Amino acid sequence: MPCLIVLIALLAPRVFIVLIWLMSDWFSGIFASALWPILGFLFLPTTLLWYTAVHNWYGGVWAGWHIAVLIVAVIIDISPAGGKRRRVG
Repeated sequence: MPCLIVLIALLAPRVFIVLIWLMSDWFSGIFASALWPILGFLFLPTTLLWYTAVHNWYGGVWAGWHIAVLIVAVIIDISPAGGKRRRVG
């Protein structure tokens, strides 16, 4: 059961990105090439969502708290890949 929760947590941002891409023009005009959204989808999906949210909701103006949330998003994206496990025994 815990593995299922982890799998859902890892897939949720990616599913959300696909749904937004299919149902809206959320990502249009933000990136110069398609490489950055693809890399964001694969490696940093939460960061990609927040980056596009700042561009769509706040006109691309980065205030201090926007950067703080971006750092939190990067930490969320990187933390499952840390591989920190408690050894038993």
